[in-house]
Amino acid sequence: MVRKSFDDELSSLHHEVIRMGSAVEKQIDDCISALTNQNICLAERVIDNDDYIDKMEVDIEERCIKLIARQQPLATDLRTIFTGIKIVTDLERIADHAVDIAKITIKLKDEKYIKPLIDIPRMADIVQGMIKDGLDAYVRVDAKFAEDICKRDDEIDAIYEDVFRELLLIMIDDPKTINQATQFLFVCKFLERIADHVTNLCEWTIYIVTGEHKDLNA
Repeated sequence: MVRKSFDDELSSLHHEVIRMGSAVEKQIDDCISALTNQNICLAERVIDNDDYIDKMEVDIEERCIKLIARQQPLATDLRTIFTGIKIVTDLERIADHAVDIAKITIKLKDEKYIKPLIDIPRMADIVQGMIKDGLDAYVRVDAKFAEDICKRDDEIDAIYEDVFRELLLIMIDDPKTINQATQFLFVCKFLERIADHVTNLCEWTIYIVTGEHKDLNA
């Protein structure tokens, strides 16, 4: 009976982590849509929604602490709960980067873009998929899947390097583009950091299984 109660609470915890992850995915989707379409209202909504994400993080952390105090879980279960705390921290930081991108959208609201935004939405699609799959790996406690997800970070890095070179050439050709091109580079850097946070998330899932924290960001 005690074990069933614990399993039920752990399942509920997983549900809340997934719910937060879905909210963070939407923040990314909305901030990129706002940037691409220069939708200031949507960008402002992303900024406003950050308080909701922050509250979810605090609520889940408190839930984890209470679960540990009440159930006195065994080693593997304790790692699962501890990992939940680490994951929501990374999710909150991912949401912060969505806000950073929304703020850039507002900063560029009166400017005509120097180029169509193709690679930035592509990067965003990849990191959203990484978040979704990373959370799935956590719930399933699938270390192999988690490690495979981390490999997508290389794809993000490659796109960033391509965009950097392209924007550098644009800036060299026309110095008037420097400010806007720099803002787009910031956006790409934020997306790259999001991928790093997902890699952290996957590292903690591997930790549940192995009891060792493996650095896959190298």
